[in-house]
Amino acid sequence: MSSMRTPLLFSALVVASCGLVYELVAGTLASYLLGDSVTQFSTIIGAYLFAMGIGSWLSRYVGSALMDNFVRIEIVLGLIGGFSAAILFLVFSEVAHFRVALYSLVGLIGVLVGLEIPLLLRILQSDYTLADLVARVFAADYLGALIASLLFPLWLVPRLGLIRTSFLFGLLNVAVAWILLLQSRSPRFAVAHRSAAAVAMILLAGGFAYANDIMSLSEEGQYPGQPVFAKSTAYQRIVVTREGDDIRLFLNGNLQFSSRDEYRYHEALVHPLMAEVGHAARVLVLGGGDGLAVREILKYPSVQSITLVDLDPEVTTLFSRTPFLTTLNGNALQSHKVSIINADAFVWLQSAHGTYDAVIVDFPDPSNYSIGKLFTQTFYRRLSAVLASDGWAVIQSTSPYVARKAFWCVAHTVAAAGLTPAAYHVFVPSFGEWGFVLAGHDTFHVPTMLPSDLRFVTPTVIAQMFDFPPDMAETPTDINRLDNQVLVRYFESEWAHYLSE
Repeated sequence: MSSMRTPLLFSALVVASCGLVYELVAGTLASYLLGDSVTQFSTIIGAYLFAMGIGSWLSRYVGSALMDNFVRIEIVLGLIGGFSAAILFLVFSEVAHFRVALYSLVGLIGVLVGLEIPLLLRILQSDYTLADLVARVFAADYLGALIASLLFPLWLVPRLGLIRTSFLFGLLNVAVAWILLLQSRSPRFAVAHRSAAAVAMILLAGGFAYANDIMSLSEEGQYPGQPVFAKSTAYQRIVVTREGDDIRLFLNGNLQFSSRDEYRYHEALVHPLMAEVGHAARVLVLGGGDGLAVREILKYPSVQSITLVDLDPEVTTLFSRTPFLTTLNGNALQSHKVSIINADAFVWLQSAHGTYDAVIVDFPDPSNYSIGKLFTQTFYRRLSAVLASDGWAVIQSTSPYVARKAFWCVAHTVAAAGLTPAAYHVFVPSFGEWGFVLAGHDTFHVPTMLPSDLRFVTPTVIAQMFDFPPDMAETPTDINRLDNQVLVRYFESEWAHYLSE
């Protein structure tokens, strides 16, 4: 067995990388499809580690033919882990109990991964002392995990996407089996194992080659119209669809706008604020990488500069260079007045210099903790620090009809940060009733002068926006802080109740 030392230690590195990638794929995919990344990663990691423990315990019952069984495990694990992302995407819209499918796959992969290291240790036990054996195998295992954890966010997801990534690492699992079959003379069923490995590699390579088709198939029926752009980035899944004259943007499956009525949303978001400020020269936009809010801001001649801070460069690039999308935003992101910064707004605000006359905050809904931090008291205090003394900010604040507590939690958190809130709402057909919260250092007054080319907003319409009927009226809430993220819980609970009715 001494001739197998190097291949077996190398296999420890590879299988550790594969095991961690399958875990990361499951967590990321669940975050894309189910939201709340903290909950998804926490529960998946817990279930995966528990399953690994079961696998390690079961390894005691593998009494002989250790190399044969290790090779079989690598082939089976390569197939299951390699196809895992494709299976989960395909069943998401078809299976009512998607979580059962998700955790069943996570559990099965975890058990198989849990078998690997104990079997490797037993195969190598005759070549090393116990201390040396444990040190070498676990060093290789941890190094593999480090490599995978760095590659996954920096290269694998942005370049390959989740489906191709899982197929690639499935191929690596099967490649380990193939290498061991070539190096070892001990497997009794070498021909059968090689045939099985060859078939597995062909299937996985085919899946890798047709990953885009698998993704397109999985998205059929999930979105209205035909997807015309789809890409997984390091931050989210971007899908743009077209149905007739209607263009829609979805991020992680959530609708961001419909071109048929987005003007209602963006006019309501931008113009009450900009008309009240009146003289805005320096404007800051946080989120809004589609450029639609910027299009409205540019209707004010006083504006000298617009700083757009959006996390995902793929979004700003898409809406800067794609002809049918630049037509929609009036080529706003190519204006000489606009500077685009791709950064986390929470971090960027901490080191921002100078003040702004107007700030438009257009983040996605607070469906998970990574977005929820952008609606916290800490964030609004940072926002207050960059807001001019006579300036105003406006915050997209979800639906006051569907998520009444979540909406008013934003307003109350703004007040807790030392700003004066002014809440209003508007009906957007694609979304229903939608809400916004103005934030400033003074009392808001309804403006009387607006640009002449608006399609929806008028001074009369703006005045009506501040009137809330009883079913959307202010209600008590807690303050959304970094250490409690109560807003995310409000949002999830209220939307889940609404969608279940």
